[in-house]
Amino acid sequence: MANLVAIVGRPNVGKSTLFNRLTKTRHAIVSEEAGTTRDRQYGKCDWCGNEFSVVDTGGWVVNSDDIFEEEIRKQVMVATEEADLILFLVDVTTGLTDLDEDVATILRRTKLPVVLVANKTDNNQQRYDSYEFYKLGLGDPICISSATGSGTGDLLDIVVEKLPKKTNEEAEEGIPRFAVVGRPNAGKSSLVNAFIGEDRNIVTDIAGTTRDSIYTRYDKFGFDFYLVDTAGIRRKNKVSENLEFYSVMRSIRAIENSDVCVLMIDATRGIEAQDMNIFQLIQKNRKSLVVVVNKWDLVENKDQIVIKTFENAIRERMAPFTDFPIIFASALTKQRIFKVLETAKEVYLNRKRRIGTTKLNEVMLPLIEAFPPPSTKGKYIKIKYCAQLPDTQIPSFVFYANLPQYVKEPYKRFLENKIRSNWDLHGCPINIFVRQK
Repeated sequence: MANLVAIVGRPNVGKSTLFNRLTKTRHAIVSEEAGTTRDRQYGKCDWCGNEFSVVDTGGWVVNSDDIFEEEIRKQVMVATEEADLILFLVDVTTGLTDLDEDVATILRRTKLPVVLVANKTDNNQQRYDSYEFYKLGLGDPICISSATGSGTGDLLDIVVEKLPKKTNEEAEEGIPRFAVVGRPNAGKSSLVNAFIGEDRNIVTDIAGTTRDSIYTRYDKFGFDFYLVDTAGIRRKNKVSENLEFYSVMRSIRAIENSDVCVLMIDATRGIEAQDMNIFQLIQKNRKSLVVVVNKWDLVENKDQIVIKTFENAIRERMAPFTDFPIIFASALTKQRIFKVLETAKEVYLNRKRRIGTTKLNEVMLPLIEAFPPPSTKGKYIKIKYCAQLPDTQIPSFVFYANLPQYVKEPYKRFLENKIRSNWDLHGCPINIFVRQK
């Protein structure tokens, strides 16, 4: 299970640049203007075989300075509540500011490891300027330049060394783990309470080693799985948090620790940007998906046309991955919540599905012959053979071709759609690889 590293600091110290450097992406928008980062960025970093998640907290800019400081303070509080390690970024070129001292005051109170990072140290002379940050009482400042990458290797060595070693005692292996995720007030707690509301004695709470997601064992009515909760089972933070940021921080944990994600959408509000953020997290982590449109009891017109329109709107927003179940339910009246469990179990079994090589070739090769990959630069691509890879997290298929480099993404999607139309992999992401035969 991956550790979570949060990058905090006042605006314009280079958090997004460092985030892009660590995750080897360009997801976070970088500009000279303070407060550019408003969406929470989340990515994976791999250093010497150690993988951990990184979240870029971003600074919110509001016209009034007081509100501005308050927002940063809230985000730092949430980050310290949820992360395993904090990277506290300061800027050598502007020196120590009151906002830095405010953030440091919060960080000194936490029991988490904090690494003080003096960013924008572009030359040796600026190293001497970093000494004033000793005043913050957070140990030695690590001098880096996230723009050029200088010093980031040393920083990652320190991060890996300080990250807590994860133990795998949290849950028995082989039992499916279902996470209930969604933005605040979508009805996650109500759904979890509806599942485990009665016969509490069958439910056992296996707490994660640290502040990780809590697993709740559910074994009745022929089901046996863990609920990985982001909502009501865990104690609510005392901070009056920035809800959007908080829900993503919590979701990261739950999604990483699960096999199937139950994404709750509020029927009265439709699909919003925050739902899409959480859906993208599920996609990035290659988890199976069940979408639950909650509060269906509050919708007045429930005819088939309305249901179809709603379904189409959800699938359009989440394309190209559209092969997942959508259930219209109400956690309050318990309408169709049993169907949610049944569907999540089916989707989990689809994740484990094995397709025999002979059968796969019998079905796929004639289809490939009828619709071969388009020729590129006058070269014809021939796919001779395919197979499912053994022991993978999600169903993964390899197609052997003479010129694999010329098989483009649209054709891989065609192959995926043909596999899906012949075998039930509903709700489950799949991998398509094309290799040299």
